[in-house]
Amino acid sequence: MSDTSWWRHAVIYQVYVRSFADADGNGTGDLAGVHAKLPYLTELGVDALWFTPWYRSPLADGGYDVSDYRAINPSFGSLEEAEKLIAEARERGLRTIVDVVPNHVSDQHPWFQAALAAGPGSPERELFHFRPGRGPGGSLPPNDWVSEFGGVPWTRTDDGDWYLHLFATGQPDLNWAHPRVRKEHEDVLRFWFDRGAAGVRIDSAALAAKDPALPDFEVGVDPHPFVDRDELHDIYRSWRAIADEYDGVLIGELWVEDPERFARYLRSDELHTAFNFDFLARRWDTAELRSSIDQTLAYHAPVGAPATWVLCNHDVTRTVTRYGRADFTGFDFEKKRFGIPTDLELGTRRARAAALLSLALPGAVYLYQGEELGLPEVEIPKDRIEDPMHFRSGGTDPGRDGCRVPLPWSSGGSSYGFGPDGGAAPWMPQPADWGSYAVEKQEADPDSLLSLYREALRLRRGEPSLGDGPMRWLHAPEGVLAFARDGGDFVCVININGRPAELPPHTAVLLASGPLQGGRLPQDTAVWLRT
Repeated sequence: MSDTSWWRHAVIYQVYVRSFADADGNGTGDLAGVHAKLPYLTELGVDALWFTPWYRSPLADGGYDVSDYRAINPSFGSLEEAEKLIAEARERGLRTIVDVVPNHVSDQHPWFQAALAAGPGSPERELFHFRPGRGPGGSLPPNDWVSEFGGVPWTRTDDGDWYLHLFATGQPDLNWAHPRVRKEHEDVLRFWFDRGAAGVRIDSAALAAKDPALPDFEVGVDPHPFVDRDELHDIYRSWRAIADEYDGVLIGELWVEDPERFARYLRSDELHTAFNFDFLARRWDTAELRSSIDQTLAYHAPVGAPATWVLCNHDVTRTVTRYGRADFTGFDFEKKRFGIPTDLELGTRRARAAALLSLALPGAVYLYQGEELGLPEVEIPKDRIEDPMHFRSGGTDPGRDGCRVPLPWSSGGSSYGFGPDGGAAPWMPQPADWGSYAVEKQEADPDSLLSLYREALRLRRGEPSLGDGPMRWLHAPEGVLAFARDGGDFVCVININGRPAELPPHTAVLLASGPLQGGRLPQDTAVWLRT
């Protein structure tokens, strides 16, 4: 496969810098910490690193509120450190993907500060969505939209205008009908491609364009006033032209239910690929997972784009916790609440099996930091929660901080190796048993989840039929999924909710997520076979 099509089969590791590794001991992860762990990432066997926003930001929403795309958040390091990290990672065969957030900026961004100072009707306010209110004295929001974080997505300024923010109050939405907004983002793309970035992940890619009238939302009326609008395609075609100059890749975070409309974003002159949420949102059930796999491949087939597979990210309850709770899907609000019983032993068995399943499917795979360690979701003390989703829900949603707890690198020490021993406490508290998941402990255990991931990634790199390419389902007992990767003699079998199953004829067992029982595949176990 050519070097320029690496993204069709890559395993991409998501780095949440704030929680990865703290080199200077101030309690916050930093680029120097990532740099020090490049040998770990190389040995793990991934192909690229996706960094969630590392730009200057007040961190009102974990960095997705950007105040300057051309500067690194000072708590993470400097632009020079980022350039050095990109270059040295590339020398190790690790490409870098940066995160761009076109829908909004921080309320501390110079543009928004200028808009506040300029007042109603000013050109500065045309870069955003400022409107007078409705009702007596303009006291009501301009329309009836609902924020992605819950509640009203409008905030009134001191001069009486209201501004739109589909997310938190500190994230004002940009007006993409304004040419200055388009040019600025095109310049930002060039800025990071010039510094060696291999790709760009586009946050909330289907939300940036708005109906200029900002009408009330009407159920069943198309087009939607702010989701999946046709104006987006011209924007992404201009981005693709820039990416093609650098052999760069565009990856969209797309929430679009209609398969035909979803495929439009992946045409040859738009985005290269899309982040697939459906797979992680399904229950641990044979029919559910097979349906998701079939649907995902069908969505991508019309435009020849590769599928992507992901079990977790920085916004979703961690996999071992999700799979250890009865009938818990990726976005089940009720099952996210505090105090829900979790069978972590069951969840870990399933997470191990799901790892082999996802790595055997056609296309690319995303791996969120700590997934290779089997980290569970952490219940954060309420007085330490920072996620705006928690506060926008009135305190009923625990938010996403529980999957963002700093990583454990060593079994002991004041921060389990996240920072130097005796340094400042991590920005988010680690539980007392965190050392049991530590990298150093799992590296010494051939049966650990980290060892499983390393071996799976090693085999995946050497297996010609894995990565991008066709697959075909095989006959399997009830509760079991089995498929072959065409072009080779590789078969994956996963027993999701069936009795111990006989394996199909094979010449070798390449890897199993757990012990086999006399040649039979137990429930919640996956195996890779040579046939």
